Amino acid sequence: MKKIIALGGSNSKNSINKTLAVYVAKQIENTETLTIDLNDFDIPLYGIDIETIDGIPSEAIRLSELFNQADGFVVSLAEHNGSYAAAFKSVFDWLSRINSQVWNNKPMLLMATSTGARGGIGVLQIAKERFPRMGANLIVDFSLPSFYDNFSGNDISNNELKKDLTDKINKFKIEI
Repeated sequence: MKKIIALGGSNSKNSINKTLAVYVAKQIENTETLTIDLNDFDIPLYGIDIETIDGIPSEAIRLSELFNQADGFVVSLAEHNGSYAAAFKSVFDWLSRINSQVWNNKPMLLMATSTGARGGIGVLQIAKERFPRMGANLIVDFSLPSFYDNFSGNDISNNELKKDLTDKINKFKIEI
């Protein structure tokens, strides 16, 4: 059975991005989903001084090993001031010190959502540019604007957005 990692790029305990990533991963039949919550990994803020003195944290190595075992990624990124959330960026930096091809050239469905009308489009654009250079086989991307208006009852309530996402999930399934 194929293994999919569902990752919300946030350390919020009530992350809407984790909710979206898990929702999408569950739409992919005949796969095992591993949900990654950044709060489950005790990884310090990345800094060269920490790396020089202490080396790479064991929790970052553990996360990298989980990435190695995955057959694909469903990632939804939180946007903070137009870019990655600090918690995600720090973990991403540590992972890149272990393996510059963080995503191991595996298929990825990349998303972002926010409570606002832009739906995390800024961070999505940054990730679409960066992730393929870091080993993401980016199959499709999706932005869900105004999360609380368009997602309720554990489903996307906006029919147009739901159809768009379903089409993208189907393209991703072919590559997994």
